[in-house]
Amino acid sequence: MRNKKTRALVASLIINLCVGSIYAWSVFAGPLSQTFGWSASATALTFTIANAVGPITMIIGGRLQDIYGPKWVVFAGAFLFGGGMFASGFVESVSMMYVTYGLCMGFGLGTIYTCTIANTVKLFPERKGLISGATTCVYGLATVVAAPLAQKLIVLYGVSVAFKILGVAYFAVVAICSQFLIKAEVGEPDEGAGSEDKTWKQMLAQPQFYVLLIMLMFGATSGLMIIGQASIMAQEIVKVSAATAAAGVGIIAVANALGRVVLGRISDKTGRYPALIGMFAVLAASMMALTRVGEGQWIMFLALVMAAGFCFGGFMGIFPALTAEKFGIRNNGVNYGFMFIGFAAGGYIGPKLATALKMTPLGLYSMAFLIAAVMAAAGIVVAVVLSLRER
Repeated sequence: MRNKKTRALVASLIINLCVGSIYAWSVFAGPLSQTFGWSASATALTFTIANAVGPITMIIGGRLQDIYGPKWVVFAGAFLFGGGMFASGFVESVSMMYVTYGLCMGFGLGTIYTCTIANTVKLFPERKGLISGATTCVYGLATVVAAPLAQKLIVLYGVSVAFKILGVAYFAVVAICSQFLIKAEVGEPDEGAGSEDKTWKQMLAQPQFYVLLIMLMFGATSGLMIIGQASIMAQEIVKVSAATAAAGVGIIAVANALGRVVLGRISDKTGRYPALIGMFAVLAASMMALTRVGEGQWIMFLALVMAAGFCFGGFMGIFPALTAEKFGIRNNGVNYGFMFIGFAAGGYIGPKLATALKMTPLGLYSMAFLIAAVMAAAGIVVAVVLSLRER
């Protein structure tokens, strides 16, 4: 059984490395705008849609994998994710890109993600923070591989052909790896669990759920604001080249990935709320400092967005484990799908906030950074209150 669990974990890591490539959207955004004449805000909405629809299929997929196991649910998700990217290669209007990349890939992502995360946490209940951190780590690290690969394919063959090649490759890898996934035994002991198992209806009846969801939204807003606009921000704020900005996107992705493992593991040792307090504090300081960064300060800009990315990764690594602890592990597939609504909200607010404020008469990103810093400060207060209540 241990060997099967290990194979399932490795397969989950590979799958997440593929589906995490959705965060390389900024590499496609520029060439699409140049090729088809789409505006930056219209193009950015594709990434927003992909993040926003995730919770819908996470809830549905989570319920299916709780009942039937993850193998065939992920296999179905491979058709949506890989097929959506492949179909994007035939698109010539931004509205159709919303359907192929935004809706199809977003639905596929949600279906796959809930299975690889929630089911793997069930397989290793004694190390929830570490395991959820590891499985989300490669998800965040995917941009390091996907961004330069996509960039190379775009240069060689054009953006449309790049979509087609990557779509076929992602479908094949995810579909094959799905066959190594196994369903966690419901009766396995949940060492360290702090709550009885609750259904999604029981969870939604508890005020604590909404507090945690808002905390996740606060953390996701800053992270997705940076990740979704990193290349453009680097070029406009500190005036670096497109190539330098693309390299920075990869570095931010590494910080994002490391945060998921490192902070997930730390939270296993210190407790979830102390870790969250520290993360919100670093995030607030980073976003405040970004309001003062200007032309030529590339190293400072990179250090600050890496800090924000590291903390964002921590939220994604900790919240699957936190959801399982507070509401039980049995129904974690569905429950985390509902919790993920907070992430989807951040996925809408973050990029939208950045682009909207950039288009104001002042044309500044600094106001968006300031608002994100206030959200992070509010997150500190909420985490402290929750921590004190549980003592």
